[in-house]
Amino acid sequence: MEELTKKQKRVLDFIVEQIRLNGSPPTIREIGKHFGFSALEGPRVHLRALAKKGYIRLKKGISRGIELLVPAFGIPILGRISAGKPSEAIENIEGYIDLSRIFKEKNLFALKVKGDSMEGEGIKEGDLAIVRKQSLANNGDIVVALIEDEALVKKFYKDKNGIRLEAGNPKYSPILTQKAEIIGKVIKILRDYEALK
Repeated sequence: MEELTKKQKRVLDFIVEQIRLNGSPPTIREIGKHFGFSALEGPRVHLRALAKKGYIRLKKGISRGIELLVPAFGIPILGRISAGKPSEAIENIEGYIDLSRIFKEKNLFALKVKGDSMEGEGIKEGDLAIVRKQSLANNGDIVVALIEDEALVKKFYKDKNGIRLEAGNPKYSPILTQKAEIIGKVIKILRDYEALK
């Protein structure tokens, strides 16, 4: 599927949000009003681009004739997080995974794991970490932590000297810091068995 421009992504996100809140997609006029387009051709250009790239289908002659062709509900997948060296924090939603039968909580998100530093904890590259949003953690919790603009998954410890973020692989040294923001706690790891073959 082709990558979206920032504006196309914002239009798609608005459509998804309207479907989630109202149970139906917005009209072209509502999209135009929300984004401040002076003419209806503005939203039409973006809708045609979204349709061409395979994200939506446009139904002619219907006021709210926008059909989503990609999963847009469930737990948002927010990109990749490093289980090795810190990587730039990415908050773009890559998609959604519907695990509503398993997880009843609302404050969850998912991250794709990159790197091998948490292999000793059973977390491998390519796994999907299900994370509960929270700003506090207990010693020994596996967390998603932000250090400046760098995000990583590590085992959390705090004492009078500061915060220690430990890997689950002996080839990586602990990260000692006074400034780490806890984004959430890893509560489950999902693995695509097919991807391992």
